[in-house]
Parts: sequence; structure tokens; C-alpha cells
Amino acid sequence: MKPKTSNSRRNFLGALALSTAAGSLTGFTHPASVNLMDSNKESLHEADKWFEGIKGSHRVVYDGSTPHDGFPIIWNWAFYMTNNETGIPDSDMTAMTVLRHSAIPFAMEDRLWEKYKFGEIFSLTDKSTNAPAIRNLYYEPKDGDFPMPIIQGIKQLQDRGAMFCVCNLALKVYSGVVAKNIGLNPEEVNKDWLSGVLPGIQVVPSGVWALSRAQKAGCGYIFAGG
Repeated sequence: MKPKTSNSRRNFLGALALSTAAGSLTGFTHPASVNLMDSNKESLHEADKWFEGIKGSHRVVYDGSTPHDGFPIIWNWAFYMTNNETGIPDSDMTAMTVLRHSAIPFAMEDRLWEKYKFGEIFSLTDKSTNAPAIRNLYYEPKDGDFPMPIIQGIKQLQDRGAMFCVCNLALKVYSGVVAKNIGLNPEEVNKDWLSGVLPGIQVVPSGVWALSRAQKAGCGYIFAGG
């Protein structure tokens, strides 16, 4: 699928910035956006209940606003590893990562990475090929994806009790820009992205909403972006 315009990260984010500056974020003024929000209301209402899964006396939330070489996931793993080293079991802690803004691809399945060229759009390189990534690098990482082989990916961290969520607002805005660039219906692209959110990753109204909820639940805030 070849975008009609350049799909470089600069042009993509530039288009996003221009739409923001103009006060016309994709979908906010389009009638279809209302239907989209309504169709996803049930899932978003479940988000508050999802926060009841936070457990233990040691709690942290990582603000993953950018890919930052995988650090929104690396710091999550580091929290578990170093707490274990000081005698704290997994059952007595929770590390949450909020994937928002340009880190949202890490919440989505390989199918979407290849179909929409996330590696090109978000400047994410697969170290095994030295080419733009067409797979999720950090859900089930391969050797070489992380700087050390012992670092666990999202799926393994979820098995330990780690929590991951993704910003619905960012999914909506970015899918709208991508749809425009490749000449597709924004509503259909948004639905496709939502359908490809990985198991166990909660869609939340917005990343900042989730960060607020996590802190109310006793999670210490740590910025994990670039």
C-alpha cells in the first residue's frame, strides 16, 4: 500500500502538527467521528474497571509518549527485575506503561505494522534487517531488538502482572492522518487499528487520562519518552 504523499516521519508528523495548529484534529469536526466515539464507548467505559487490576505495595506508571528505542517497555521490565533483586515478588508490585502519541504502534499487531508501514511512518528500524520495521519489535522481541537479551517484551511482562494501555485519542488522530495520506476512509482505518490492538492491552480514552487514573491508584509517575 503506497501513500499518495511521502510517508516519511517528517511529513507525517508535520501534517499532524498542522492539523493540530489549525484546531482541526482529524475527525473532531467530521460527523463520522461522533459515530466512531459512540461505537467504542463500551470499551472505553471498561477502562476504569481495568485500573482495578493494579496491585501490590509497589506501583509505577511509565509515560510512553515516544518509541524512545523501546524504553517505555525496558523501564517496565527494569522495575520488576530490580524489585525482585531487593526481595519484592511480582505479586506485590505493578508496573504500567501508557502507550500514547507516537508510541502507539507498540500496542498493535504485526499485520498493521506491515499493512500501514509503521516502521516508515514512525521511524522505527528493525535491527535484524536495517530496514523500516514491518513487525512489532517489542511485543515478542527477537534477539537483538533490545540492547540486552534478558529484557522481556510486552507479552512476557503481561504474564508477570505488568499492565499496558494505549491512547484512543492518538489512535483516532494518527489513523485519520494515515487514511488521508493513502486515500482511505478514516473511519475504516480507525476500526482496523482498533481491531488490531494486542491481547491484554487496554484501549483508554487518552494517554493523559490513563496517567491521571494510575496516579490516583497510587502509581508513581515516570516519564519514559525521548
